[in-house]
Amino acid sequence: MLIGVSALVLGTLIAIFDPFQLILKWKLVMANGDETFEMWKKPDAEIYLKVYIFNITNREAFLSGEDEKIKFQEVGPYIYRENSEHKNVTFNKNGTLSMTPVFPLTWVPELNSGREDDILILPNIALLSFASVMADASMITRMAVNLLIRQTNSKPFIEQTAKEFMFGYKSVLVTIGNKFLPSWIAFDKLGLIDRMYEFTGDSATVYTGEDDVKKSGIIENYNTRPYLPQWPAAPCNTVTGASDGTKFPSMLSPDDTPMFFRKSLCRSMPMVRTTDMMIHNGLKVYKYIFKNGTLDNGAENPENKCFCRKNKCLTSGLVDVTDCYYGFPIALSYPHFYKADESLVNAVGGLNPNQEQHETYFFINPLTGLPTQLYVRMQINLALGDISNMANTERCSNVVIPLVWTEIGFERLPDYMLTKFFVYLRVG
Repeated sequence: MLIGVSALVLGTLIAIFDPFQLILKWKLVMANGDETFEMWKKPDAEIYLKVYIFNITNREAFLSGEDEKIKFQEVGPYIYRENSEHKNVTFNKNGTLSMTPVFPLTWVPELNSGREDDILILPNIALLSFASVMADASMITRMAVNLLIRQTNSKPFIEQTAKEFMFGYKSVLVTIGNKFLPSWIAFDKLGLIDRMYEFTGDSATVYTGEDDVKKSGIIENYNTRPYLPQWPAAPCNTVTGASDGTKFPSMLSPDDTPMFFRKSLCRSMPMVRTTDMMIHNGLKVYKYIFKNGTLDNGAENPENKCFCRKNKCLTSGLVDVTDCYYGFPIALSYPHFYKADESLVNAVGGLNPNQEQHETYFFINPLTGLPTQLYVRMQINLALGDISNMANTERCSNVVIPLVWTEIGFERLPDYMLTKFFVYLRVG
């Protein structure tokens, strides 16, 4: 009789309190020293940054007017190991923890066919950016800047090594800006990847999952704000609820729309599930891509109108991130203007958008929110307006110049992590 009652009570408790769910939730809450926290703090996945640079092949012919379009040759990839880590972790009393994100890069010689000292013909970002910023200045200011450009013999396309272009080259214009306008130009050399990976002074706060396990590892605020100050309103300035790619929301439902955030994107990117898959002999994952219309500026998706800067909307497929890049006319797109307005591809030579090579995707286990594979692919461009009144830059007026595109991602989790997946997920 006693055994029967005990079995009935135990069965009732199991029905009410699913032990599998209890164990899983316990494992997903981040606490100092536990497995989930350690995997999040310093991921063991081999994450790589691949950089593809657009080398200009017709510099003289374009500048002379002989060629109508700038022609490009994609070179690379230049491959670096991204050693991501969350440092200076402090657990807060409200179910969150605060930390400093760092992403140091290491050159991987054995994976590279190119060399960092490859000589390329590339846009002079300093000159073209200064010209863009000063194009609307007073006539006296423009005259002074044009005199400086001529005296320094600054040209729109220059020879640089791949490393200089990525991690910084000396420019007289940048040096002058750093000396006389340090609040604007706080660096003495200019490199695209160097600026992308500038996290000095940054901080983020994420949920531990203590109050809601679905939020474990998800951003609560960035740099002490629950929004991004570069944008005027939601959804453009939304950062709360996004993931930095280390961990996405737990207990994902098929119709959920998780978000991905990286500082270099200057925004959160909504994701949608495209399919369910079984990988590694039985591990369930959802495949996500960025939501259609994410890089639309309001033409198709009215909610994205807030991405138009100063009431000026860039062509569909471009997002103006000027305010995240020191006032320089930087715009983000997908690689080779994939999914962008066709006019962008047609305006230059050498670009060939391709879904397989240029689309971002994520494989995420829906129960844990942990990614098992991901590749984030984005392109950095100079979106130049009318700079015909600036010296040495006239031919580059009203042109969107692709600079580089990057792929950040990993192919597979370490075997020991996959083993843990199966142990925890097959208990039920």
